[in-house]
Amino acid sequence: MKDSAANGQPTEEREATEQEATVQKSSLLALSRRSRRASEQHDHPESDVETAEFAAATSEAGVADRSEEAEMSEGAEDRRGFKHWRRQRPFIGGVLAVIGGIELFFSGQLDLGNMQIQFGIEGLQATVLPIVIVVLALLSIFRPTHHVFYGIIALVLAVYSLIGVNLGGFIIGMLLSTIGSILIVAWMGPREPKKKSDGTEEGSG
Repeated sequence: MKDSAANGQPTEEREATEQEATVQKSSLLALSRRSRRASEQHDHPESDVETAEFAAATSEAGVADRSEEAEMSEGAEDRRGFKHWRRQRPFIGGVLAVIGGIELFFSGQLDLGNMQIQFGIEGLQATVLPIVIVVLALLSIFRPTHHVFYGIIALVLAVYSLIGVNLGGFIIGMLLSTIGSILIVAWMGPREPKKKSDGTEEGSG
């Protein structure tokens, strides 16, 4: 018994020393790795700077992309809003009548030096008729409830401009105002946005 105990003591001591040696080796390896990493970072600081710059650039690019997407979505919403507003009134006819009235107005103001070009009846109506046509066209756009009334009056004045305002603004102003007035009268009222088969509104996607 004593011999076995005596023989067991040195084996336990050897195991303890071996464990201490392995712990010391592992600690030395960890220290050497840390020193290597520190030396690499000290020797190559440019890599850290490059990684920081790359991270900053990617974050700035992400912010720019988000801002561009927001701007595009706002622009799309504005276009859809304008389309909806345009469908609720005789927009095209009103615009043509406005252009025709402006052309009628400036056709009576032609002045080439000492010579003024004027056809038809001279007087205040050469200025009043175009202004009235423009006002009626704008009223039909912004107050579409009485578009038939405004369109009929604008049509009569556009036809009368053939003899009242410099041959109807050399025919061009009369044609534009007449076509615009006809479109104003023929307008069928507000249009609802078309719906697709799945129930979503057209242009909403």
